[in-house]
Amino acid sequence: SRWCLITSHKLYSSVYDPNEKTFEKLLIANRGEIACRVIKTCKKMGIKTVAIHSDVDANAVHVKMADESVCVGPAPTSKSYLNMDAIMEVIRKTGAQAVSLNVSICCSFLSSLSLQTSEGVTFIGPDTHAIQAMGDKIESKLLAKNAKVNTIPGFDGVVKDADEAVRIAREIGYPVMIKASAGGGGKGMRIAWDDEETREGFRFSSQEAASSFGDDRLLIEKFIDNPRHIEIQVLADKHGNALWLNERECSIQRRNQKVVEEAPSTFLDPETRRAMGEQAVALAKAVKYSSAGTVEFLVDSSKNFYFLEMNTRLQVEHPVTECITGLDLVQEMIRVAKGYPLRHKQADIPINGWAVECRVYAEDPYKSFGLPSIGKLSQYQEPLHVPSVRVDSGIQQGSDISIYYDPMISKLITYGSNRAEALKRMEEALDNYVIRGVAHNISLLREVIVHPRFVQGDISTKFLPEVYPDGFKGHKLTDLERRELLATAVSLYVAEQLRSQQFLGTPRIPIAKSKRSSWELSVRLGDGIYPVAVSKDGSSFSVEVDGMKLNVTSEWNLASPLLSVTIDGTQRTIQRISRNASGETSIQFLGTVYKLQILTKVAAELSKYMPEKAAEDTSSILRSPMPGTVVAVSVKPGDMVSEGQEICVIEAMKMQNSMIAAKTGKV
Repeated sequence: SRWCLITSHKLYSSVYDPNEKTFEKLLIANRGEIACRVIKTCKKMGIKTVAIHSDVDANAVHVKMADESVCVGPAPTSKSYLNMDAIMEVIRKTGAQAVSLNVSICCSFLSSLSLQTSEGVTFIGPDTHAIQAMGDKIESKLLAKNAKVNTIPGFDGVVKDADEAVRIAREIGYPVMIKASAGGGGKGMRIAWDDEETREGFRFSSQEAASSFGDDRLLIEKFIDNPRHIEIQVLADKHGNALWLNERECSIQRRNQKVVEEAPSTFLDPETRRAMGEQAVALAKAVKYSSAGTVEFLVDSSKNFYFLEMNTRLQVEHPVTECITGLDLVQEMIRVAKGYPLRHKQADIPINGWAVECRVYAEDPYKSFGLPSIGKLSQYQEPLHVPSVRVDSGIQQGSDISIYYDPMISKLITYGSNRAEALKRMEEALDNYVIRGVAHNISLLREVIVHPRFVQGDISTKFLPEVYPDGFKGHKLTDLERRELLATAVSLYVAEQLRSQQFLGTPRIPIAKSKRSSWELSVRLGDGIYPVAVSKDGSSFSVEVDGMKLNVTSEWNLASPLLSVTIDGTQRTIQRISRNASGETSIQFLGTVYKLQILTKVAAELSKYMPEKAAEDTSSILRSPMPGTVVAVSVKPGDMVSEGQEICVIEAMKMQNSMIAAKTGKV
């Protein structure tokens, strides 16, 4: 069946014909979740795989999954995953017949793909002409115009320097978008609203572009304010056939990088969907495209759409398309590369159900909607026990999240017969996702998918700054939710106290008083202190908070990272993140981690005598909000600096960030 089948790890189905010969061995020049994704399909198709890796990725999941693996260099991508000479040598040594590339491909690598003819190696993807044409945003825009595809007004040439950037921006009219010609993934991209921001944007965008893509050329075009970002998945073969596989809604973004995607879009009607699909196919045919690719559009409130760019690779968000169409896009790419024609016609492509994807990142969502976090995953458990859940990941418990690569932990996908069902399953999946050791963005993802505007489909690329103008602060508890959290926390506290009094497996003569059945406690949550009374009845607790009684029931499996609790008939899944002997505990409730302190009534009365630790004075310190590499220092000891002046530039996960002085002073 082509329809979505539910299994433990995936939400797509396709027919694998053992008699349809493709390749015996395929090299995957990538890492992380996308490398693991390709390996899974190769195993089903009977294709042996070769993984490449950097020295720090020697124990990565994709290395363990592959049949063979070869180290191609040190951690920086330019010296390993983009080391063209080393990769070509691996292809020769291992005898790989095909190579799958989903990293940012530079032209020097494409020239190396002359091996396709000289040594019989096939590239899984479009030919070099299509990649070069669509990978260059300037050329792709001109090709799109010639193919009668709607395009954004702007300057169609290469911007030489900051002065020219300012002149062009004034001619187009602010605001403008400055972006790398060879860019993608939000890197090398800046929005400028005036001349000063244009100069700064030119500098940072060109530096990021050179670092990420080996190409510092920039273009400038009109910035369409408050649009939707909707893309069309295309699939084409070498025989002139091309299909559009419906759309993906990708408007929830931070720093021009997607956070939540879904398919289909709530916004498109059948006519607009068809028009966008037909223009996407026209562009693919214009460049003789042959593989899976994505044509991205900006769509305004009147459903006018404009070509943004074409990505000549398998996109991060491809699973939602697989869910609603039942196609395995990796399999289709391999078949096309081997020369087989497409098996489907446009009329065969369905929209079956609804799929939502959340990008789970090792990021602190309370800092600019997500600044990178590094560390070791001390505990990791994917929510695969939740029905209709697919998780595409390239990490496991014990994996390291480093400064060298994208901080993505996984892609969490849920599927339902309709949007409401898919969103409800996503809510449950996020609550059941266990991640310890690094900061993560589960709280932000959960708040987005339950927000009334998102549920109604009222979204744009400005959703996050509009909904959270002062930054993301976590879930704001209602009075009922606050009482539920307090009741759950004290019930968990008492359950632990009772367990600590038990002697298991050893008969002892009781010398202590009989077990208590009621407790008077004091709980600090935020700026509030709440008296709470608890009484036990079997496995349930009756908790009185704010003069109201709540009944809390659970199996109280205190060894599990997940705890299912029923509060007055409402089921909640919570996670206790930490606790200590002074009564402080952290509980993940409704996606957000809350810090509480639970004390007995006597201890609470005595706590006023405990001195509080003075907060550190950081006004004279410039502290980076994220781990990264110092790529530029703009001052020297003895310099006088003013508030807001740039001190240095930090590069983290290929994004450059200017660190500025918080006050006037001497370095």
